[in-house]
Amino acid sequence: MNFNNSLSLRRKVAREAASLLYFGVEKEYKQAKLKAAKTFGVHFLPTNLEVAIELDKIAEENEGAARQKRLIRMRKEALRLMKILEEYKPVLIGSVWRGTIHRESDIDIAVYHDEPDEVLKLIKQNNLKVTQTERTTVTKQGPKKTSFHIYLESPTKEKAEIVVRSPEEIGCKGKCEIYGDTISGLHLRELEKVLEENSTQRFVPL
Repeated sequence: MNFNNSLSLRRKVAREAASLLYFGVEKEYKQAKLKAAKTFGVHFLPTNLEVAIELDKIAEENEGAARQKRLIRMRKEALRLMKILEEYKPVLIGSVWRGTIHRESDIDIAVYHDEPDEVLKLIKQNNLKVTQTERTTVTKQGPKKTSFHIYLESPTKEKAEIVVRSPEEIGCKGKCEIYGDTISGLHLRELEKVLEENSTQRFVPL
């Protein structure tokens, strides 16, 4: 197989993985890549970045101008949620921060507090519909990190996930497993500025 054919096949596998993610067949990049590789009978996997690029193309092809309108709506909804959670130092992360949303995207916000139940109580007091809660523990490098996840539905029917992290993690910025850069996100005032000056601005290292 020559170089061009190899490159073409690699893109096809990445596109198939992206399609599985876009249409909700798979939720995680790894599983989508494994299934796509099996479909094409190959023994290599595309990178997460290659899949993300194809996912972005598929979203644009299927959603067009409506995608940008939804991004603005989701960012405004994120701002509203962040104002409610302001005392817990909220940071907008995920695809709404990046500006790369697609049909399966939700609003991801990280907050910092050592009593997750207080955050949950505040959310309920503001008449937000909580659909699920869960506690997770992740061990990557160094000590275990425990977080509390609150899933909710906004008044505009957008899904959101509030991740309650330890106050000790404020200022700790992890590395993105998709783009390879630092997950800086947007704080409340930064999101306000983006909505005022360039409401569909992207934050991707491309």
